[in-house]
Amino acid sequence: MICDLESTALGVRESGSGQFDFDLLLERLLDKGKIIIKKAYADWDRHREAKRGFHQAGVELIDIPQEQPSGKSGVDIRIAVDAMELCYSKQHLDTFVLVSADAGLTPLVSKLKANNRHVIGVGSEGSASKTLIDCCDEYLFFEALRSEAEALPQLENVEEGRVEVFTLLVEAIQALMRENQQVLWGSVVKQAIQRKHPSFNESQHGYSSFSKMLEEAEGAGVIRLRKDQRSGSYVVTGFGQVGQ
Repeated sequence: MICDLESTALGVRESGSGQFDFDLLLERLLDKGKIIIKKAYADWDRHREAKRGFHQAGVELIDIPQEQPSGKSGVDIRIAVDAMELCYSKQHLDTFVLVSADAGLTPLVSKLKANNRHVIGVGSEGSASKTLIDCCDEYLFFEALRSEAEALPQLENVEEGRVEVFTLLVEAIQALMRENQQVLWGSVVKQAIQRKHPSFNESQHGYSSFSKMLEEAEGAGVIRLRKDQRSGSYVVTGFGQVGQ
């Protein structure tokens, strides 16, 4: 993940969508897989208030001091150089996430795609360049991410001691559905939970197995299950009445 904080912060302000919620973005990207490399580029003297959050998220901060009174810096060039170096030296990286609204990075996107990399762009609806949006394989808008987070179901009728763990379950299932996962095997759902919460273990919540957790969630009306006849494993087929 490569974040052009200069254009992103400006774009969020101009669109009137509030502060740039980096944690929300990371959660959404984890729905797609592991984030191997995280870099953020900016004149960090101008964005000191954001430093702590980026540090806590394990992001490498690349300082690009402002060079001209207009605010123009060498961010685009440095991002392009570093991204292509990663592309050529890290063959296992098959997806690049570019957090930017800047049309100046469109040639970089084209070059990455020419090298068989999937490119996901991220920015604000009101400020992102249409040229950049159209060039990416996929483009995520901050406003849509916020709406998705606010639309999470409230498990009001679930036993109080189970709300937390069943919320993790619902979030993971919704994430897999957004990514068009065709068959929601129980093991795949557990892996999705652990991508966002590496320390997760069902035993911490009083279950002897993940299957037992799924069974209780079905009994509480949170999800629906079927058992695969060949493997004997559970498959989540949808949400129950409470989880809708």
